[in-house]
Amino acid sequence: MTLARVLSAIVAIILAFGMIVLGGWYFTFCFGIIVYLGLQEYFNLARATGLAPAAKTTIALSLLLLITATVSPTLVDAVMPIAGTIICFYLLFQSKLATIADISSSILGLFYGGYLPSYWVRLRSLGNAELSNLPLGGYFPLSFPDVDSLPVGLTITLLAFACIWAADIGAFVVGKLFGRTRLTDISPKKTVEGAVFGVLGSVAVAAAGSWYLSWTGQPLSGMALGLLIGIASLLGDLTESMMKRDAGVKDSGQLIPGHGGILDRTDSYVFIAPLVYYFIILLLPLLPS
Repeated sequence: MTLARVLSAIVAIILAFGMIVLGGWYFTFCFGIIVYLGLQEYFNLARATGLAPAAKTTIALSLLLLITATVSPTLVDAVMPIAGTIICFYLLFQSKLATIADISSSILGLFYGGYLPSYWVRLRSLGNAELSNLPLGGYFPLSFPDVDSLPVGLTITLLAFACIWAADIGAFVVGKLFGRTRLTDISPKKTVEGAVFGVLGSVAVAAAGSWYLSWTGQPLSGMALGLLIGIASLLGDLTESMMKRDAGVKDSGQLIPGHGGILDRTDSYVFIAPLVYYFIILLLPLLPS
């Protein structure tokens, strides 16, 4: 654990906390920067394998998905297939004949780097419009409020991020100190022991959060969410590792000192937002009190 790695992690946590609290267009703008940089790295990985994806078009349409999620979350599901169609049409008119792999890598970029991250914007926007007290749909607690006075999206997003951080820290620490059994050849440094404690860390944080937020069915409802987040975090990490192995690189980039690229630090977040979003709006209301 180098000093650069620790300092980078502290700065990242402070910035993440700030954009989550503010919400609104502030959250979308900051998240858009992350998506833009992450997709740049993704397409660099794709090009390293010899592909020629529609990178600029896909990035622009991915950012459009984030904007749409801020303006009207329900419209994102309609914009997504239209955006995919535009990408396919764009590739038709390239000087070099596009391959199935070029099309597939472009559509995956839209899904992986645009559609899935748009759920973080949808999640943070829950209940924010009614409590917004800043321009551009933002929110800032004027005094330390009780949890019931906070936007639902704020508390849920903070809880989800805390679960991811707990999973990452638990897996890293336990894996380093006690890890003996290799989890998979996709990422040789990951161990079964680290993965198990990472998931348990997520479950513990979510269970505590469900109690604090007075969820129906707590602590079991919180434990279920923590299990989903812990597993999805691990699989997101392994998915990006699989991409890097295919591209023949160790890190997706060198932007963050001690951590590598944006994708190296955000891969755990990609698949989680839709799970949390639908858990909150569909499953949690059905649980008995």
